[in-house]
Amino acid sequence: MKSALTTGVFRLGSLVVAIFIIAISSAWGGDQGDPEQSCDGNTYQMVECLKAKTAQWDKRMNVAYQQALKDAAGDKQREQLRTAQRLWIQYRDANCLYYDLGEGTIARLDAGECMRSMTEIRAKELENLGHQ
Repeated sequence: MKSALTTGVFRLGSLVVAIFIIAISSAWGGDQGDPEQSCDGNTYQMVECLKAKTAQWDKRMNVAYQQALKDAAGDKQREQLRTAQRLWIQYRDANCLYYDLGEGTIARLDAGECMRSMTEIRAKELENLGHQ
């Protein structure tokens, strides 16, 4: 039968190991809350980080798009922006699929970075529409 001291030491050791693992995985995952911070870690963590960053840029792009629709000079310009945005999304998706169909795990990273970077550029472009 184990003594209470042995059981307590084992539990404490397990707790320390668990805290260490959590700290390491948080450090590897990077801060996904900052869209400008790089994604580090293993392939899965990097892909998930890129997805999170793409989602942040996509949200920012949609806010800018809605504002650009409101700021349009008239119905024709508004409709042209809608058409352009739909075509841009089709282009982005097709362009990034090219990278995703590549070989090896790097293909997933290339595709994720493609989505993130293209969405960031479009978000910034839409944000600047009213400032030209």
